[in-house]
Amino acid sequence: MKEFIIKTAWPMVPPRPYSAFHICIMAAGFLAAVLAAYFLSRKTERKFFIRLLFFCGVILAASEIYKQLFLYYVVNQEKYDWWYFPFQLCSLPMYFCLLLPFVKNRRLQLIILTFMQDFNLLGGIMALAEPSGLLHPYWFLTLHGLLWHILLIFIGLLIGFSHESDTSFTGYVSTLPLFLICCGIATLINVTAKPLGQADMFYISPYYPNNQAVFYTISQKIGVLPGNIIYLLSICTGGLLFHMIFTRLFRHAARS
Repeated sequence: MKEFIIKTAWPMVPPRPYSAFHICIMAAGFLAAVLAAYFLSRKTERKFFIRLLFFCGVILAASEIYKQLFLYYVVNQEKYDWWYFPFQLCSLPMYFCLLLPFVKNRRLQLIILTFMQDFNLLGGIMALAEPSGLLHPYWFLTLHGLLWHILLIFIGLLIGFSHESDTSFTGYVSTLPLFLICCGIATLINVTAKPLGQADMFYISPYYPNNQAVFYTISQKIGVLPGNIIYLLSICTGGLLFHMIFTRLFRHAARS
């Protein structure tokens, strides 16, 4: 496995954000995600819909395992870097899609689906819009980062187009406890992994300023904790915005 991974470590000059490479992949991927989500949502029965999301989870998990091995053997010379531990906001669909077939409570299933529609669609779009953390000096890592977030867009749109989310305001509010639980897990990882490395799950480590654009400056000016709170509130606001978009789409479809 180690030898195979090293053989796939094809180097590249890291593309610049908003270069032709970035824009072409982003545009083509977004178009493919929209079209695939739209047409599959029109022909998909619910049983197949859940299986399709599970299959997406399998793809995400398999690629993440390979990424972790790649980072371990190629990038970090057989040392584990906690910065890349797979529990960011954009990592959550990997876990949720794999769990969905085993969640028998329909209410909980609805909350998970609504969460992925709102928050992970937001994460996928924002990561592609500001891709500095996705562009690496290796083909595999760069393509993995870009295609991962394109798949997140597909998952969010598939859920929305399939009318499998709760588009009421109550539906959005019901996702917030799940978001807070995930933030709590991220914080626990950040704190417990501190002696081992620079873990920054959800970019809300209590030890470092938020490294996301704009929020880094905010954290430096007002402090790490207030900066993290503003960052999380901004995510919630973004999730609400996407929720409202789907609510409008549902109402328009119902009138039509």
